[in-house]
Amino acid sequence: MQEHFIDTHDELEALTRRLRTCPWLAVDTEFLRERTYFPRLCLVQVASDTEAACIDPLAIGDLSPLRQLLLDPAVTKVFHAARQDLEIFLHLWGELPAPVFDTQPAAALLGIGDQVGYGSLVQSLLGVNLAKDHSRTDWSRRPLEKVQLRYALDDVIYLGRAYQEIRQRLEPLGRLDWLEPEFDQLTDPATYALEPMAMWKRVKGRQHLKGARLAVLQQLAAWREEQALARDLPRRWVLKDDTLLELARRSPTSARALARVRGVDEALVKREGEALLTRIRQGLETPKEAWPRERARPPKLSPAEEATLDILTAALRLIADRAGLSPQLIASRKDLAALLQGAPDARLLQGWRRKVAGEPLMQLLQGHHEIHLVNGEPSFPQTAD
Repeated sequence: MQEHFIDTHDELEALTRRLRTCPWLAVDTEFLRERTYFPRLCLVQVASDTEAACIDPLAIGDLSPLRQLLLDPAVTKVFHAARQDLEIFLHLWGELPAPVFDTQPAAALLGIGDQVGYGSLVQSLLGVNLAKDHSRTDWSRRPLEKVQLRYALDDVIYLGRAYQEIRQRLEPLGRLDWLEPEFDQLTDPATYALEPMAMWKRVKGRQHLKGARLAVLQQLAAWREEQALARDLPRRWVLKDDTLLELARRSPTSARALARVRGVDEALVKREGEALLTRIRQGLETPKEAWPRERARPPKLSPAEEATLDILTAALRLIADRAGLSPQLIASRKDLAALLQGAPDARLLQGWRRKVAGEPLMQLLQGHHEIHLVNGEPSFPQTAD
């Protein structure tokens, strides 16, 4: 395995020219996000089965050769827990690398945890214990130490090996196709779109507000999101959640009343007071039919339905055990309840879950399947007789 530290444009061009011939490429990033809304890219690691490199975007600046490589449809980009990495590239280039392979959901289809961490994945598949000493490193500081580069390179070297092992195990099981919808979603820009008017759903403590006060929170949370985006600041640096909640609860309509709200200082009133009061007024004037609402809770189950749900849970455990999967990966109790109540969008009726568990469980609900005890052991068929 050849290893490189790339910090010039010419070196990057030479590296990407070689890697363009590879069918797959393991990719990871190191970034900082504590002081910004958007992550600041500090390092990109890539590896094929013959060479690995740490690429320094802070030194190079122009990453166009890397962009061409990662957007090449002939090269599969391998990530672990891909979403944050992909979000960085979308922000940088306005496009997403594709096709991708995410080892985290893929490992779940081998029964290796539902959201297994990278270190645990490598240990489970390859028997290698990776160092964790630099997981909190400030990757923006230069020069990087040898141990930091070793840590960063190992993240992609073993990722590539894990990818090959996962594919080798999933292919005979016929489960590679199960991952396609999830990977398609990862490469859809709509997955990463943020709607400011929906950001109220992320405010902790919102459940204590109702009606017009929740509409005020919706407006204020949207304003905060727009400000954070425009100024590239963390949301909490614009306004903290508890301040948003207090503003929504009290809904002040004057600068004097605004200044009396805990968490609102004089500088904020002077700088943003008019904008905040406008948003509060818009929230208060929102028609009742347009008030934001939490997702309605499903109807409470009857005692008979609760008993049926217990039977479905038992059947799911048997199905999962036979498939070598975690029951939680296939469905939660909430998912089982949705199936029981006939929800047309039930998760168990989508994708691979339908064939593995949804259809057998529907057969059970319709009386075509039964759970039996055979020599004291529960038995449940996979298919209808």
